[in-house]
Amino acid sequence: MSNSTPALQPFTQTSATSLAAIVCVGLIAYIGSKKLLPKNAQWQDRFTFIWLAFDAMIRFSIEGSFLVLSTFGRQVNTSTGPFAELWKEYARADSRWGRADETIVSVEILIVLGVGPLCCYILKQLLQDDPARYYWIVVLSTAEIYGGWMTFCPEWLTGSPNLNTSNALYL
Repeated sequence: MSNSTPALQPFTQTSATSLAAIVCVGLIAYIGSKKLLPKNAQWQDRFTFIWLAFDAMIRFSIEGSFLVLSTFGRQVNTSTGPFAELWKEYARADSRWGRADETIVSVEILIVLGVGPLCCYILKQLLQDDPARYYWIVVLSTAEIYGGWMTFCPEWLTGSPNLNTSNALYL
């Protein structure tokens, strides 16, 4: 009898379902750009619309679910349901997401409650052809870079003890 644990599958049913959901979100963003933007919209505005709509939907649904599963004493690793399974899959690559790491949850609060609404605000400005959107796009981009940095830089500085870089999918 072997004491070794079976190797985790790098691509699971949860992976496939999650990727399919992401594709659906992208399609919804694309269809929204076709329906809401003028037919003669520049490609840059259409691309920006698609990106911002996609970003907002991900922030509110996927990352919002992480907050629900990771606050008030809850954590992903002990939760059930489809979103819990999605985040458990993610936690296979970065264990901090499974145990409600305070830094990760703090950054996600800012992202869900700040970046998500800001995406929607810029979408409104884009639909109104408001030139002030360019300023807010810079603010949003800065927030995105900062959020990514604060998520991963502390991990890099400590030698990445929570990151699983053993296979390409997790990396």
